[in-house]
Amino acid sequence: MRKVIALIAAVGLTTCAAPALHVRIALDWTPNTNHSGIFAAEALGYFAEEGLEVEVLEPSPVLSLQLVASGRADFGISSQEYVVMARAENTPIVSVATLFPHNTSGFAALQSLGISSPADFAGRRYGGWGSDLEAVMIETVMRDVGADPSTVEILGMGTLDFATAAQADLADFFWIYYGWEGLYAEQLGLSFSYLPLAELDPVLDYYTPIIASSEEFLSRAPDVARRFLRALGRGYVFAAASPDEAAELLLRRAPELDRALVVASQRWLAGQSETSLGAWGRQRAEVWQRFADWAQEHGLVRNAVDANAAFTNGFLPEEPAE
Repeated sequence: MRKVIALIAAVGLTTCAAPALHVRIALDWTPNTNHSGIFAAEALGYFAEEGLEVEVLEPSPVLSLQLVASGRADFGISSQEYVVMARAENTPIVSVATLFPHNTSGFAALQSLGISSPADFAGRRYGGWGSDLEAVMIETVMRDVGADPSTVEILGMGTLDFATAAQADLADFFWIYYGWEGLYAEQLGLSFSYLPLAELDPVLDYYTPIIASSEEFLSRAPDVARRFLRALGRGYVFAAASPDEAAELLLRRAPELDRALVVASQRWLAGQSETSLGAWGRQRAEVWQRFADWAQEHGLVRNAVDANAAFTNGFLPEEPAE
């Protein structure tokens, strides 16, 4: 009997250990500081501690939400506007966490143009991605201050960055994510004004980026979803508490990125992030319903969207006991 016990002690744990569960998450863009929590959770062993092996899928012509909806990814990085649009077309996508509690994007323009309010957009050229959402955002914030949005010329810039487009005088104002494009412009020495969306109109303080999954996956594998989000939350809380270390972990995965920009971005985002696991990822129904109603009112979606079906906090981690 003692020999049997010794044999079990020597090999039993390794032979009986359950294999790691494979989970796939699709990024919304090439790796950047919005994704650092994923790479931190991977490098620090948080996924492994939950018995998960996580595969990160980088962007392709297929959007992350389409990968999730088709079952080719279990989770995807996206934003609230795309989830609302998907739900309006009866695509059963659900937001399970937000990466930041507030919108970190806004409108930017070179300081020399004197744009300090949406009223100053009148008669100007807007350079953007060419989406209907952008036009409606501009209309909303201009009408808020009594300005006429029909005087704005909207130009499609594709993925051209703010600093390059502004320096080339291709347009007058742009929609940017300050934590990357704004900091890059600062590094180039550009003097520019910045109007945060969250401060212009409450409806524009929506969640972006978010983590989305599908109703089918959440119903089939709720425990896996909870384990994944617990590990992911730990990764993002680590990035908020230790931005320089998180930057190094991102650079290890994406060495082609500019180190100075990554470090500056990670430090800035740390100030926009939740620093406790119990608060991380949580979303509010009023933010979802307000945006969904606004989107329908302005023709961005054809059908009403039930906010309580579009998101859930039910798979998020709780603060660990002391």
